[in-house]
Amino acid sequence: MSRPDRDPSLDPDATAPVPDASRVDGRDGAAVDDPTGVLVEDADEADDAASLMADAPWAAPDGAEGASASPLAASRARAAAEALRPGELEQSVVAAFDTGGPLSRHDPGYAPREPQQRMALAVAQAIAGRDTLVVEAGTGVGKTFAYLVPALLAGGRTLISTATKSLQDQLFMRDLPRLLDTFSLPLRAALLKGRGSYLCLHRLEQARHSAELPDRRAVAQLARIERWAMGTHTGDFSEIDGLDERSPIIPIVSSTRDNCLGTDCPSYRECHVVKARREAMEADLVVVNHHLFFADLVLRDSGVAELLPSVEVAIFDEAHQLPEAGLNFLGRTLGSAQMFDFARDLLAQGLAHARGMQEWQEVAGGVERGARTLRLACAGGRDLRGVLKLRWNECAGRTDFDAALGQVAQALELAVDALATVMEVGPDLARLHERAVELYKSALLFARDPDAGAVRWVDVGTHQVRLIESPLDIREAMQEARASTPKAWVFTSATLGEGEDLGWFTEPAGLGDARTLRVGSPFDYPAHARLYVPKHFPKPSEPDHGESVGWLGARLAAKLGGRTFILTTTLRQLQVVSDVLRQRFEEGGHRIEVLVQGSMPKRQLLQQFVEQPASVLVGSASFWEGIDVPGDALQCVVIDKLPFPPPNDPLVEARVARLESEGRNPFMEYFVAEAAIALKQGAGRLIRTESDRGLLVVCDPRLAGSHYGKRLREALPPMTQVPDEASAHAWLTELKTAHDA
Repeated sequence: MSRPDRDPSLDPDATAPVPDASRVDGRDGAAVDDPTGVLVEDADEADDAASLMADAPWAAPDGAEGASASPLAASRARAAAEALRPGELEQSVVAAFDTGGPLSRHDPGYAPREPQQRMALAVAQAIAGRDTLVVEAGTGVGKTFAYLVPALLAGGRTLISTATKSLQDQLFMRDLPRLLDTFSLPLRAALLKGRGSYLCLHRLEQARHSAELPDRRAVAQLARIERWAMGTHTGDFSEIDGLDERSPIIPIVSSTRDNCLGTDCPSYRECHVVKARREAMEADLVVVNHHLFFADLVLRDSGVAELLPSVEVAIFDEAHQLPEAGLNFLGRTLGSAQMFDFARDLLAQGLAHARGMQEWQEVAGGVERGARTLRLACAGGRDLRGVLKLRWNECAGRTDFDAALGQVAQALELAVDALATVMEVGPDLARLHERAVELYKSALLFARDPDAGAVRWVDVGTHQVRLIESPLDIREAMQEARASTPKAWVFTSATLGEGEDLGWFTEPAGLGDARTLRVGSPFDYPAHARLYVPKHFPKPSEPDHGESVGWLGARLAAKLGGRTFILTTTLRQLQVVSDVLRQRFEEGGHRIEVLVQGSMPKRQLLQQFVEQPASVLVGSASFWEGIDVPGDALQCVVIDKLPFPPPNDPLVEARVARLESEGRNPFMEYFVAEAAIALKQGAGRLIRTESDRGLLVVCDPRLAGSHYGKRLREALPPMTQVPDEASAHAWLTELKTAHDA
């Protein structure tokens, strides 16, 4: 990829992934709000992938450096290549999915599905020909098996990347063991998560003697982790039932790229991350996530051995999230969270290993003060509730911002100098010195003008600030990756575009030459789903729009007795809609609980919604996709307005400027295209199985009356449209009667 030279250690502070490698043995099938109102949410899945990739090379079983496949995997790949004549893999795949094939023999409920078979055959052809394939597979196609079966039968080494840790677990713990058993394949699989998913034995030992734990609850959680640590094989925190991923104890007892000591660590031989890497290099199939993939992609340029060249098949599930993951990683970031973490570790390690040799409290305090000053300068006196995205020129050049950035640089320079005097005392202090140097370089970077072809902005919230520089898309990175070593590339998702060329995804991902395939959902949408677009409804720009959404949502939910999602495009609308819902339910005597995003962890909120049918869940961005509530638990989805990208977002502005410079129409080619994809994702929450029935409501009259409304409606599944609210009520009454029967 052609990029300006930079220190590869300038790493985004958005946490990204590292590995967790466990095995599956196929022989027994067992798993061994802001002025615009635009929401910006933190990605839960980015746990510091750069950490994993940069600290040490991928380790072969005997500790040898390099990214070559294991001898076992390599021999299997050669044997498979020799055994498979052109067309043989395709024939094997067709037989596998056919009536009487292995899948039907092992699952009495299995029935061949033409869309799934078409996709599986296309994947097999891509693997056999080492081609690139992009597949949009509608809900219910069964895309996981459609790509897994050809990959497993091909026998080559395979990398599968998906979007979230929960999807990784599902793939590794449920789908893979089932298929390995079905086909009696003695293949091994490894699961690689983010570094923040793993216990660091060295930092656990440090935490035992630390007085830095935030509260009694953290003390109790530490004790629980200590007991678990004595018996765990993988060190994956997901093994601990009920441990919240957002627990403040996890960053204390897990490592990051910044604080990992690598081979200097006294617990290196027992390190769970090192063990995970070794198991990954022995595996025939490795399950990673998109952040980890981009960590490998970016840090390859620094000479770090990679996993990617050793695989023959690379498959990306939930590929519509790949561009965002790539931008989060390919960009450069300086954040207050990085600086606070550094200051905390600086104080703890300085007092523990070099007490009296420097004024550690003063040095660490200077870094913390600089971080706070920077956040205040960026906030500019605003009362922030969510995360506000500011253009770079809204901050850069202002006296207070420049002074704050200078204060940060000065504080970090003092930390560099202080640590330089004691770095020989031990590996913890030496690594802290490296972190200080990297942070200082980042501060100097953002004091200069942005790189050509990149866009800069500032994310500022109630407690944190991040300075970000990012490319406009991932096309260069992906084109270079595909050119590196010959292999099959498969990208799939339920939402990749609105046209046959899937250009929404393929253009920014640099996949214009890929074969594309759209496989429609087998669900009977015309019979099972209704679409209602209120024609005489306040426009989203009118002040009473939010309250009107709440009133309509309350009337519809009352008909069902709950079982309703209300999806908003902004955080600001969450509170407006939820307040109206509570008021209307109370006035009408309806015992329906209103569950609101942010009131509890996402997983817990969703569980409560499913277990308590008399409820309405009001959510924003994180509930528009990746939520699976099959059956009668969810039968109405209300969307507040068309999800256009915010026009004053710095990244959006840069993309619009590029389209204009190319003589293209930004509104139709970018804004409408983005809205179509997001609308499709939100609507996808409604019908999850062949027997599901429900109502989709879009509270935006532009969907019915604008010149682009037809295009957006066509992007939705083919639901039967109802003309008015009375018809919508009649449909819901029918659904409730069937539910209560």
